[in-house]
Amino acid sequence: MLKSYKELPVGGVILAAPEREKKKTGDWRSEKPVYDETLCVNCLLCWVRCPETAILTEDQEMAGFDYDYCKGCGICEEACPTEAIKMVPEKEEVPPRGRIEAEVEGRENGDAGK
Repeated sequence: MLKSYKELPVGGVILAAPEREKKKTGDWRSEKPVYDETLCVNCLLCWVRCPETAILTEDQEMAGFDYDYCKGCGICEEACPTEAIKMVPEKEEVPPRGRIEAEVEGRENGDAGK
């Protein structure tokens, strides 16, 4: 029997999403997020705003992305106050930590691939 509305947890919290495993959607994105842990302040605004819960955390700190579910929408990049998250083309190699800014600036200045 269904629970009445009075028995539901406050906020309608979904405790488990068993169907999620069947709906991996990350294989069709054209861009993916990468983050620079030297710029990240672990505010987790990216985690709050991600519509696919693709932000991985560990001990309440940013731990990376679940690329199986990330659609490449860029909301995490927009939410990041320190610009620690950047969207890069899907096929592009992820730059070493701490070098995202240099890579992005190089592309903007026409120095891509150098």
